[in-house]
Amino acid sequence: MTPPGQGAAGHRPAVDATPWAPTLAVATGAVAGVLVLVLAVLAGRGDVAVVVAAPLLTAVVVRHRRPTGSVRAWFAGPADEAGDDGRDLAGPDGTLRAALWLDAPAGAAAHVALTRQGRAVADALVHVDGTRRLPVTARTVRTGPQEVATAVVQGVGPGAASVADPADAVDRRTVVLPRATPVREVPLPPRLRGTTGAHPARRPGEGGDLRDVHPWGPGDRLRRIDWRVTARRSPDLRDLYVRREHTLAEAVVVLVVDSRDDVGPDPRTWRGPVPPDPADATSLDRAREAAATLARAFLDQGDRVGLDDLGVRRRPLPPGGGRRQLQRVRHALAGTHPAGDPPVRVRAPRLPSGALAVVFSTFLDDEAAAVATQWRAAGHRVVAVDVLPALRSADLSVRERLAVRLVTLTREDRVAELADQGVEVVAWRDDPAVALQVLARRGRRHAGAGVV
Repeated sequence: MTPPGQGAAGHRPAVDATPWAPTLAVATGAVAGVLVLVLAVLAGRGDVAVVVAAPLLTAVVVRHRRPTGSVRAWFAGPADEAGDDGRDLAGPDGTLRAALWLDAPAGAAAHVALTRQGRAVADALVHVDGTRRLPVTARTVRTGPQEVATAVVQGVGPGAASVADPADAVDRRTVVLPRATPVREVPLPPRLRGTTGAHPARRPGEGGDLRDVHPWGPGDRLRRIDWRVTARRSPDLRDLYVRREHTLAEAVVVLVVDSRDDVGPDPRTWRGPVPPDPADATSLDRAREAAATLARAFLDQGDRVGLDDLGVRRRPLPPGGGRRQLQRVRHALAGTHPAGDPPVRVRAPRLPSGALAVVFSTFLDDEAAAVATQWRAAGHRVVAVDVLPALRSADLSVRERLAVRLVTLTREDRVAELADQGVEVVAWRDDPAVALQVLARRGRRHAGAGVV
């Protein structure tokens, strides 16, 4: 029976077709035995010839018993084992799971070396005996495309007397979707749209809070008559009074991710050849998580959410609602990454009328701040989410600390200028739910801008 995932597209089974060869110890013993045997024959020493017969006999037995087949290795994920060639997703605790399948001749073993992101994580000698499945588990704090593990497999013959050349490395890659954590309250734009939704608007209609009590007129429904007010104001029933309500409307929100920067808490990894530590969540990871969290909060309220990326020029994800829209947003966020030199924007991208713009950026340069300022000047409510991680400067040199200090001061001035322009700033570090709640309640002063 063919194991699940064998030969599936994207798993690249590795085949070791190189003939099996004796190990260095066996080969050295055989060569030394031949030399000693020749010298013993020339010297007429039969006892010595008998002694060196053992290494030669071992070499003959190894050559006779060495495997004749090949060693194959491939990765398969949980979706592949279920019969669906899909992508792995991280569990609630950030756990990635896959399976390494090994196929070797009878009696052969396999030496497996696992690495992840260039770092050795496991090294073991595994008895295969045909086909064997090895579970592989990795933990991650990152989101987006990433490596689960890379395996280099080498066949080992019976008694470790023969080996084969290492097969080509096989790897398993996956896409980790950002988690959407629940938040209680989120800010809304000052102007809502439509005649359906979950928020009371300023326009008269049905379904919302009480607007006023008005004399009955053409178009008013009889079931809206307030008989108590009518009896109090017009006892003779000459005039009828109806209750009028605010209509319900929905908010349009555009999430804008600045994918140009992907920096970690160690400033020495910024724009340098050293990548961020895999155990540290970068600014783009925080941006993905924050955007997914806000998308879930707005969509749960029945609002419409769209997504745009400042780092690339492509068609944005249009605003939509429902669970499918949340999955679209999460998958689009997982695909965001720095892509070469970012384009220079002459003007900010266009937003729907009355939309709330939420910008996720590190604000290490003026690009995202300029876009947010243009949107605010156009009358949109703009929320700037600062996703820069808390910096670690304990191991920095004096010059590095000075450079970080200058960059930090410039960034703080830029963020303060945003606040002066009317852009509301939220730091996604300590407790962003509290800051979002403050912004949501700040908008309740205007009718139709509150949160239910």
